[in-house]
Amino acid sequence: MGAVARSFPAVECEGGMTGALRKPRPRAVWVAESDQADGLRRIRDRGIAATLWRRRRDPDFAAWIEGVSPDRLPRLRAQIAVTEVEAAVHAACDASSLVPSQGRQTLASDAAALATVFGSVMTTLQVQVRLDVIQTNACHKFHCDRIAARLLCTYRGHGTEYGPAAADGSVPRHDALAPFDAAIFRGTLWPGEDCGLLHRSPPIAGTGETRLLLVVDLPQDEDDCDCGLPH
Repeated sequence: MGAVARSFPAVECEGGMTGALRKPRPRAVWVAESDQADGLRRIRDRGIAATLWRRRRDPDFAAWIEGVSPDRLPRLRAQIAVTEVEAAVHAACDASSLVPSQGRQTLASDAAALATVFGSVMTTLQVQVRLDVIQTNACHKFHCDRIAARLLCTYRGHGTEYGPAAADGSVPRHDALAPFDAAIFRGTLWPGEDCGLLHRSPPIAGTGETRLLLVVDLPQDEDDCDCGLPH
């Protein structure tokens, strides 16, 4: 299966008056899906607001991660070289007293692999990487982050929800990433096109659910949305 652009309808660009008429920038709203890592590179294509790599989650890893006590899930926030991500995840696991296992190794090596892919797509050797343990309605409003681009992957719990913005800023319909899917979303600082595709952390407060979310950013981007902080 190759990369396929989802047929979200284009959203009409809004103009504006700043003393004189100006031509509005185009608005990107399309989602390009693929079952290959290379499909994530389409984030640079005109009109593509997000690229989605549909990945199969190993059932053994799924059973392991769902069985980890929430207080043992690793928390990480670091700006490091992509080559250091695996060791950083292991260090975070040690800090949370998560004992070595095949599941832990899968988590660390996969996070490192995704950071490497993001670094290749965005041509950077340094990344900001986070593992967020989320049990609240963090970033539950649809939004576009104040960054250039961001990779998200949910290892446990419901995945990030996303959909095209209507003219009033609402999201009439949305889809969601599945656990283990990896996606790169454009932010408001992406050059040349406005962000017309919004996303949010699924509201889970009061459900007893715990999510484990990987976030990979460019080193200069510091927007905290899609973290475990209320938004």
